[in-house]
Amino acid sequence: MDFLVQMNNISKHFSGVKALDDISFQLKAGEVHVLLGENGAGKSTLIKILSGVYEPTAGSIVIGEKTFSHLTPKQSVDEGISVIYQELSMIDELSIAENIFVGKLPMTKKLGIPVVDFYSMEEIAQKMIEKVGLKRSAKDLVERLSISEKQQVEIAKSLASRAKVIVMDEPTSSLTIEETEKLFGIIRQLKYLGVGIIYISHKLNELIEIGDRVTVLKDGKYVGTRNIQDVTKEDLVTMMVGRSVNERHLKKTDRMNSDEEILLKVEGLTRKDKKVRDASFELYKGEILGFAGLIGSGRTELMNAIYGAAPISSGRIELFGKEVKIKSPYQAIKLGIGHVTESRKETGFLKNFEIWKNISLSRLLKDSTLGGMWGLVREKQEKEWAEKYKLSINIKCVSVEQNIMELSGGNQQKVLIGKWLAADSKLIIFDEPTKGIDIGARGEIYKIMRELTENGVGVIVVSSDLPELLSVCDRIIVFREGKTNGILSNDEATEEKIMLAATS
Repeated sequence: MDFLVQMNNISKHFSGVKALDDISFQLKAGEVHVLLGENGAGKSTLIKILSGVYEPTAGSIVIGEKTFSHLTPKQSVDEGISVIYQELSMIDELSIAENIFVGKLPMTKKLGIPVVDFYSMEEIAQKMIEKVGLKRSAKDLVERLSISEKQQVEIAKSLASRAKVIVMDEPTSSLTIEETEKLFGIIRQLKYLGVGIIYISHKLNELIEIGDRVTVLKDGKYVGTRNIQDVTKEDLVTMMVGRSVNERHLKKTDRMNSDEEILLKVEGLTRKDKKVRDASFELYKGEILGFAGLIGSGRTELMNAIYGAAPISSGRIELFGKEVKIKSPYQAIKLGIGHVTESRKETGFLKNFEIWKNISLSRLLKDSTLGGMWGLVREKQEKEWAEKYKLSINIKCVSVEQNIMELSGGNQQKVLIGKWLAADSKLIIFDEPTKGIDIGARGEIYKIMRELTENGVGVIVVSSDLPELLSVCDRIIVFREGKTNGILSNDEATEEKIMLAATS
C-alpha cells in the first residue's frame, strides 16, 4: 500500500513529560483520515511535528520515497504539506490573491528591476478560488469575507502551493450546516484529485459523514485506527475517553409560559449600525436560553450590544427588574454581566498572563473605580480565588501559576468561566462555548452551565452547533437578518425547525 505520509514511532517529550509516546500514523492518497481525541490527547503536537514546528524526540517521517528524522517548516511546505489551523491566518488588509501568495509572490522584471507580477498572481488566484467554489474576485480584500469564505481562501492557498496533504483543524467550528455541506463538497473534490486530508474535529456526526479512516489518540498514546464505516459514534467516544458519554446532558424545563422571575428583558433593541433591529426577548431565572441562526444573522452582534461593546440607537434593557444603560463592557461588568466571547484567544484572555491573573482580572475591574483606573491589586486574594475555581470547576493544570497558553482549549474555557464566577456575575453570555473543545470537556462545561442556573445565574448560549443547543437549552431563539424569527421550546425544537426559521 502506497502512503503519502507515514509517521513511524513518533515520541515527543517536553521537560520530561511525554506529549506523544510511540505514535504511528499513515495517510493514503485520496482519503480523509480523521485524527480524533480529547484536548491534550496529542493531536496538535503530532501535526506540529508534521508541519515542522516541533522536532520529535524519537521516530521518523516518510513522505513519498523520502525519510526524515525531522522536518523544518520550509521542508514541510516543499514536500507538499499544508495546515489550515482553526484560527485562520488571513491578513484582512490584503487582497485574496495577496493572501494566497503571501511569502511567495510571483516576480517579473521591468527594465531589469524585479517587481511583483500582479497580473499573473491574480490570474492564478482566480483559478484557485473558482476551483474551491468561492464566488469572489481575487482582488477583493479579505476583510470583506465571511469566516467560511476565508476558509475557502485557505484551501485555495493550499492548492496554489500544490499541496499533496492538507491538514484541516476544526474546519467547521464556525460554519453553519449549509456552509459545512459546501466544505464537504470541496473535500470530495480534493479526494478525487488524490489529495490526502487529515481532518481534526470533535463533531462526531460530521466525522462519520466525511471520513474514511479514523485514528484515536488518548493521553499521548495510540489507541487504534478503524475504518469509519465499521464504527459508531458510541465506539469512538469510548475509544477517546474510555467511557460512554451521554450527549443529552441535562434535564430540560419548558419556560415558554413561565412565572419565574425575569432576569433580563430586552425590548426593541436596535444597533446603530443596524446589524440588529428591533430585537426583543426575556431570560428567566433557572433557564438556559439559546440563540441560533446563520453566521452574520446578528446573534453575536446582539450579545455585543447587550454587553456594551457596540452602541445601540434605540430600545431598552432591563436587568433584574431595573432599566439599565450599558455603554461599555466596563459598565456591564459592574452590573454583573459576564461574556465568554467566541474567540477566546483574541478577546477572552491575556496570553502572557498566568491562570490566576486571568481569573482575577474581571473581579479587579468590578471592584475598581474611575473606569478601571483606580483599585487595589491583592495578589494573595487573587490566588485564593484562582485556587477556589480551579477546584470547583475542575481546571486541569499543574498550578495556577501556569501560563494560560499551556492549557488545552477546554481548560482555557474553564478559566474564562472562572473569571466571571470570581467577578460574581449574575448573567453570563456564552458565545460558541465549546468551539474546538472535545466531547468530554463539553460535558463538563454543560454541567457548569446548569449548575449556574440552579444558583440563580442567568445563562445565554449562542451556538452554530444545533445538537449543542438542543442538548443544553430550555428555549431557543432563532435569529435571521438581525431580527428574531422564532422562539422554540426544547420539547418542540428540532434541527429542521431551527434551520427553517433561520433561512426563511
